[in-house]
Amino acid sequence: MNGTHLSNRLQTVADFVRPGARLADIGSDHAYLPVHLAKQGVISAAIAGEVVKGPYHNALTEIENEQLATVITARLADGLAAIRPDDNVDTITIAGMGGTLITNILESGKAHLTHRERLILQPNVGEDNVRRWLQDNGYQIVAERILAEDGHIYEIIVADSADTPVTYTAAELKFGPFLLREKSPVLQQKWRQEQARLDQVIATMQQAKNAPQQKIAAFKREREQIQEVVLDES
Repeated sequence: MNGTHLSNRLQTVADFVRPGARLADIGSDHAYLPVHLAKQGVISAAIAGEVVKGPYHNALTEIENEQLATVITARLADGLAAIRPDDNVDTITIAGMGGTLITNILESGKAHLTHRERLILQPNVGEDNVRRWLQDNGYQIVAERILAEDGHIYEIIVADSADTPVTYTAAELKFGPFLLREKSPVLQQKWRQEQARLDQVIATMQQAKNAPQQKIAAFKREREQIQEVVLDES
């Protein structure tokens, strides 16, 4: 993968960046995403934010090699602190992290959010945490994608500022409101794998001398929810 050829995961993130956007890519690593978007003429400006010096220098090198320093600025900063008011950022991408970390970045960086920006988020796990934060902070999910790549399953969540408060059901927070409507084979594959994991956990717990019955019951309810909501099985 490089700035010319993105992984399917990052290409899906890129597809939701609107033409002319002023982008902040948080946790940019090699800055492949903003470099790709700049080379395609999609964005007008970008910030490649990194909190770790190694990836920050990787981003600097990639930007310089591609001669895109007039379009993309690399900044060493913690989360949304990479964004300055005069950047006029209208799109924020955060990809390749856990959902808890993404929500922490958004929560601790609230002062840098204008509620005019589009958030394009790709959590590796804990997607429900991301959806809950969006719901609780005035954003509305406008699109979702799920894809399998290199043995992993990824979800992309796209949110814009909500004109009125939005409330999602427990199932929508867990599985995704748009993903639930589509119920794609990849979504079903993901949750069948989770069912198998739950079965192993339940079996292990049941073998214990003092089996934790409440936890076992909770895991069984979770398994039943997956069957009923995602797999349409009762």
